[in-house]
Amino acid sequence: MISTCETVLALLSFFVFTAVDHGRRGEGDRRPAVSGTFYPDRADDLRQTLRALFSGAVGRRGLLDVRALIVPHAGYVYSGEVAASGFAQLEEDMQYDNIFVLGPSHQVGFEGAAVFCTGNFMTPLGSVEVNCTLAEKLVADSPLFVARNDAHAREHSIEVQLPFLQYHLKKPFRIVPIVLGVNSPVLCCRIGEMLRPFFNEKNLFVISTDFSHYPAYEAARTVDTAVAEAIISNSPERLFKTMQRYETSGIPGLATTLCGVSGVLTLMAMTSADGAFRYHPIQYRNSGDMPMGDKSRVVGYHAIVVNEQGKGQERKDNFQLTDKAKELLLGIARRAISHYLKTRCLPEIREDLLSEEVRLPCGAFVTLEKNGQLRGCIGQFESVLPLYALVQEMAIAAALRDSRFTPVQEGELEELTVEISVLTPMRKINSIAEFELGRHGIYIRQGQRSGTFLPQVARDTGWTAEEFFGHCARDKAGIGWDGWKDAELYVYEALVFGER
Repeated sequence: MISTCETVLALLSFFVFTAVDHGRRGEGDRRPAVSGTFYPDRADDLRQTLRALFSGAVGRRGLLDVRALIVPHAGYVYSGEVAASGFAQLEEDMQYDNIFVLGPSHQVGFEGAAVFCTGNFMTPLGSVEVNCTLAEKLVADSPLFVARNDAHAREHSIEVQLPFLQYHLKKPFRIVPIVLGVNSPVLCCRIGEMLRPFFNEKNLFVISTDFSHYPAYEAARTVDTAVAEAIISNSPERLFKTMQRYETSGIPGLATTLCGVSGVLTLMAMTSADGAFRYHPIQYRNSGDMPMGDKSRVVGYHAIVVNEQGKGQERKDNFQLTDKAKELLLGIARRAISHYLKTRCLPEIREDLLSEEVRLPCGAFVTLEKNGQLRGCIGQFESVLPLYALVQEMAIAAALRDSRFTPVQEGELEELTVEISVLTPMRKINSIAEFELGRHGIYIRQGQRSGTFLPQVARDTGWTAEEFFGHCARDKAGIGWDGWKDAELYVYEALVFGER
């Protein structure tokens, strides 16, 4: 893993890291530093705020064996609902041995990981026990970990997460609070290696980070989507390349793409080693989505959950949409195309008026037909965007960016019909015998070449399973009729509905 990180470090030599002298180690409990500013300082007010945040959050998606959360750390009025959506994915009755809370240092410059060892963390909701024995052992076992209470004294990135845990979890828990300095990728990987023995079903990791800082609203959505997709790929190299591309692109106002990159890299050092873990996007918003937000200068917030590969797919595999939701999505797709052809802008949609089912992140394809003939089809298997937003973007892409067709013209709109396919996660198969014609879509990958057919292609063509695979391999992936026989094969299902 170190060699991988050293390769990544070479890609981003523009990061400069400096250390400062250690502050004097303090004694006793850690008192609240940002209560009354980032969140209410009275217990009753804080409980009322948390109750409102969790009531507006994305509900549990049935993910099993959750190992880690990536959640924001801004003031609750801005990022609280997104953070609540992340914590809501935890089972309320779950009993953890330890909850490791990793946050970036905003106040003190240093290298390494500062562990709080001298007492408990206090919030308006009471005391949160610190596993001081384990914290001291980390410090004793590795020079990467240091006991630095000065790094915790005024730091908000850990503190703001604790009331969510106190409110949501019904059983007592202990934390291991770790503030990460301005660390090189290699150092983050080494810290991750030290923590990897604790990355198991008995413990939870909470990674505290906001996303883009201070670009305009639409630029933030673009940057935050790309960075989140890089994280979800579970590839540190892709994350660094994505961050580098945007941080050197000259986007006005953009100060950083991921303020807690050290924590995310530490997490990825634990998850990318064997490919056993999967990242699930839960919710995205930025400060411009809030009533008091300034859309000319925003900060981005994502909630992302990590669990073991193959577990926790129940929600998407059984995902259904009401007829009202289907009509809404079809209307969003059609309005997006019409509005964009006239204005070259996306129409605004008030997310707070939408049902939860269309606000969940899901993969989706949008298909356009004209007089019964394909006129465009583009989609994504997975997305960090909510379903309604992905449908909006894929509708425009299908109309204007499908390279097989000329762009749709405004005069064609009345002749078009819209069909939407909402996808379940892909599942790898070892044999064509595991494929069900008409139920499954297929994704074929061989090296850098890939191709897919949606499940309804079988309905429209009448092909056999072998013909379905052969056409996909030859016509979509470009690897020859029999190329699928030694390629990677994946299946998925689709909830398909249209205007017809």
